[in-house]
Amino acid sequence: MDESLKPVFDSVAERMSKAIDHLNKELLKLRAGKASPSMLSGVMVEYYGSPTPLNQVANVNTPDARTLVVQAWEKSIVQDIERAIINSNLGYNPQNDGEVIIINIPPLTEERRRELVKNAKKEAEHGKVSLRNIRRDANEAIKKLQKDGLSEDMAKDAEAEVQKSTDGFSDKIDAIFADKEKEIMTV
Repeated sequence: MDESLKPVFDSVAERMSKAIDHLNKELLKLRAGKASPSMLSGVMVEYYGSPTPLNQVANVNTPDARTLVVQAWEKSIVQDIERAIINSNLGYNPQNDGEVIIINIPPLTEERRRELVKNAKKEAEHGKVSLRNIRRDANEAIKKLQKDGLSEDMAKDAEAEVQKSTDGFSDKIDAIFADKEKEIMTV
């Protein structure tokens, strides 16, 4: 392999790994019947006049598979946290006892499960689009190197290698989606 291609391959591998990581983070937000602190990761609380992520003003725990407990670090903001959870449109009904907020996670209906699978599929497709964009960028970089003196055979081999990488990461995305779909549909 030509040394001028090494940065291209390193960049492809790094960016594709980041795309997989991003997909995993997005899929964590989709609940699959079990309570998880990440379900509240998008909730922003009004804290001293500025929107602040919930995990920076409170602890979120899961005492069992169907319950989330939010323990505010300051009693004065328990009401604000409750309001933020209600306004986040996540469909939760928090109960506030003045010190902690308890959220009971209802079991998923069949219709809601199918909706979650659709969302997971959409996220997986976004991941694949990212891979195709990375492949396109790499192929453009290889063509540029070819204009700068890289042999045509090496350029073809490099493009084939990039395609092989893309296919491998695409298969990973399919496997991740299949696992998430199975997790969501399992009652």
